[in-house]
Amino acid sequence: MKCLSAAALAMLALASGSALAQNANQGVSKNEIVLGSIQDLSGPIAGFGKQVRLGMMLRVDEINEQGGINGRKIRLLVEDSAYDPRKAVLAAQKLVNQDKIFAMVGHIGTAQNMAAMPVQFEKNVINFFPVTAAREMYEPLHRLKYSFAATYFDQMRTVVPKLAKEKGAKKVCTMYQDDEFGLEVMRGAEAGLKAAGMDLAEKTTYKRGATDFSSQVARLKAAGCDMVVLGTIIRETIGAIGEARRTGYNPTFIGSSAAYTDLIHKLGGKAMDGLYATHTSQHPYLDEAAQQIRFWANKYKTRFNEDPTVFSVYGYIVVDAFARAASQAGASLTTDSFIKAMDSMTFPADIFGGPQMTFTAKKRLGNELSRMSQIQDGRWKVVSDYVKP
Repeated sequence: MKCLSAAALAMLALASGSALAQNANQGVSKNEIVLGSIQDLSGPIAGFGKQVRLGMMLRVDEINEQGGINGRKIRLLVEDSAYDPRKAVLAAQKLVNQDKIFAMVGHIGTAQNMAAMPVQFEKNVINFFPVTAAREMYEPLHRLKYSFAATYFDQMRTVVPKLAKEKGAKKVCTMYQDDEFGLEVMRGAEAGLKAAGMDLAEKTTYKRGATDFSSQVARLKAAGCDMVVLGTIIRETIGAIGEARRTGYNPTFIGSSAAYTDLIHKLGGKAMDGLYATHTSQHPYLDEAAQQIRFWANKYKTRFNEDPTVFSVYGYIVVDAFARAASQAGASLTTDSFIKAMDSMTFPADIFGGPQMTFTAKKRLGNELSRMSQIQDGRWKVVSDYVKP
C-alpha cells in the first residue's frame, strides 16, 4: 500500500508539473500570442466597452504591421459581459479554457473582474491592466495581478475634502452604485472627509442598470446636501444630475474617473456643465490636442470612422504596455518570463497626459496620481494638477 501511495503521489506530482508547464505556455505559439478581453458591448456601459475595444484593436494592428512581438503576431479575442458579473464568468471560462488565452487584458468593470479572476488564476492566466480603478485589481498582492489606474478610493480620498473646502460645503453626501465599484467611491470619499474632520451627511444607492433616480435625488435634496459624490458611470451620472436640475436642485457634483467621459456632456447636454470628475489620461479633444495626439486620433478615425475618446486611450495604453513587457520578456515568452519582465518595468509618461508608471514584485499598481477636470461649456477642462494621495 505504501508503495502504491508513493507511486500515486509521484504520478500526481508529474501530472501537476505537466499542467503547470502547459499553462505557462498557454496562448503562445511560434507565430502568435492570443490575448483575451471582456467588455460590455450590449449593456449599460457599452459606450465604454466599444471604445476600449477599438483602442486595443488599433494598437494590435500597429504591432502586427510592425512584425509583432519577437516575431509573434497578437490575436485579440473579445467577449461581451453586458456588464453582468455572471456573464463575465462565462466569458472568462470560454477565453481561458476554450480559446486558451495567454493573458486577460483591459477587462472592464470592477464586479466583473472580481467574478472572472478566479477562473483565470486557476489556469495561471494574468489579469493585465483591467479597466477599473478598484483596489482589488492589485490587492491583495497576487503574482497574476497588474493594475494601471489610480484607485477610485484614492481619487476620492484626495479630491473630495479639497473640493469641499474650496466650495465651503456644509453637507457632503453621496449617491453610489450598490456594488464593489460604488462602494470604493463611497469609501474613498468617507476616508478623505474623516481625515478632514467631516462625515458623509447622507448616503443613497441604486442597483446596477437602474434608470430612475428621482427618489435618490429627492432624498439628497431633502437632506440639504450641498455637495454630492457620485459613484456613478454614464447614464446614472446623466440621470441624477438631470433630475436634480429639473427640480431646481444644484449642489456641487463630483464623480470618479468612471464618469470622466465625453459621453456625459454629449448625451446630457448643457445640464452637465459644472460636474467635476477625477482622471489620469486626458480626453483627446482634437482641436486642443498636441500634434502627436492629432496624428494618433486621425489614424483612429480613419480606421473606425469615429473620433477617439479617453476610453479609446485606455484600450490603446493597455495593449501598448503589454507589448512592451512581452518584448522585454524575450523570445521564450511564458507567464513566468512575462512576470519577471513586468516586475522591473518603468513605462514613460504617455502622449495623453498619463504619468510614468513603475512596477516591482511588491508594487502592482503602476500609478497613484490623479487630477480633476470640470465640464465647462460642454467639454472637460483640467482644473487641478496631479495630486498624490
